[in-house]
Amino acid sequence: MRDVVAALSAAQKTSKGAPAYSRFVNRPAGRVLAAIAYRAGATPNGVTAVSALFSFTGIALLALVRPTWWSGVLVAVCLVVGYAFDAADGQLARLRGGGSAAGEWLDHMVDALKISTLHLAVLVGLFRFTELADAWMLVPIGFAVVAAVMFFGMMLNDSLRRQFTARTGIAVERGGTSGLRSLLVIPTDYGLLCVIFVLWGAPSVFFPVYAVVFACNAGFLALAAVKWFRDMGALDKGPR
Repeated sequence: MRDVVAALSAAQKTSKGAPAYSRFVNRPAGRVLAAIAYRAGATPNGVTAVSALFSFTGIALLALVRPTWWSGVLVAVCLVVGYAFDAADGQLARLRGGGSAAGEWLDHMVDALKISTLHLAVLVGLFRFTELADAWMLVPIGFAVVAAVMFFGMMLNDSLRRQFTARTGIAVERGGTSGLRSLLVIPTDYGLLCVIFVLWGAPSVFFPVYAVVFACNAGFLALAAVKWFRDMGALDKGPR
């Protein structure tokens, strides 16, 4: 097992720009899960399926089960474990010699479905099981929009950078990598969002915290969109 983990470390995807939870907790956890999956002969697509099973179980609990302390803990555990397996599938693919287009497609489709349905499930749970003011419903609606746009923007940025590199042979450097930056952007970390669901059993506590995380994500997206547009403009001015 130790030799497999060491090999995974050598083939590790760059952590540039990754928030603290993803960088220091989720990726190492995914490395261990990938090593276990490799030893068990699992495929990256199989690991993606396990990630989806845990994630969508947690999401279903939000919409179908009345909030209690135990349901909140269970939701958080399902989402955290699902996120760890989400980190494991790509690492397993690299360990096996590289991923496939179909595997990357499946991984991103599951991610896109997950980040949208999570906030819609929060909206359903809020409507069905709480007596909070209707204005709170605007938060998960807004969060669903912000999460979907942010995910699409990041995927589009990566795609356009790869196209630029393939056309010109020039690698495009990404943003900062410091530990301080990882801490500063932690409110945008999906892993942090997973963890705060331990508060789900106390809606009057959960929703203010959830609203703050949403506000941070919305603010980050507004600032990032300006930077991303400038970055893409810089690619336009590069060699053709």
